[in-house]
Amino acid sequence: MSYNPLRTDTTDQEPNMSDSTFDPKAIFETYRNAFAPALKAQQEGMTAIDRVGRYQYAVAGDYLEWSLAQAKAALGAQTPAEFVSKQVELTTALSEKLRARAQEFVTLATETQNSFTNVVNEASAKVAEVSKKKAG
Repeated sequence: MSYNPLRTDTTDQEPNMSDSTFDPKAIFETYRNAFAPALKAQQEGMTAIDRVGRYQYAVAGDYLEWSLAQAKAALGAQTPAEFVSKQVELTTALSEKLRARAQEFVTLATETQNSFTNVVNEASAKVAEVSKKKAG
């Protein structure tokens, strides 16, 4: 009798220590796939913040131009009637600019909402796909 008999059958072999099941590329790929929707949402959020900031800067510029034009009109007016007519003209021009800016804001908001909706739909589709693979 021997305490450590030689095994010749290969059906019940245990894995050797040198057989590695650790695959860092697979782990990183899993994390990348898991966090891709969050990263995409952050990118879309930063794009939206950038666009809103540029929009606000443009509106502030419109107001600055209007206030400078008002100051020039006040200094250059010879009569009160001329001053009032120049103010009405400048205010009308500003209101037209602001009307256009409001339309621009509606477009910006709609595009941002559509962008976020697409990100959420893509993430939901990926989750559904992974769930089907795991279930089936």
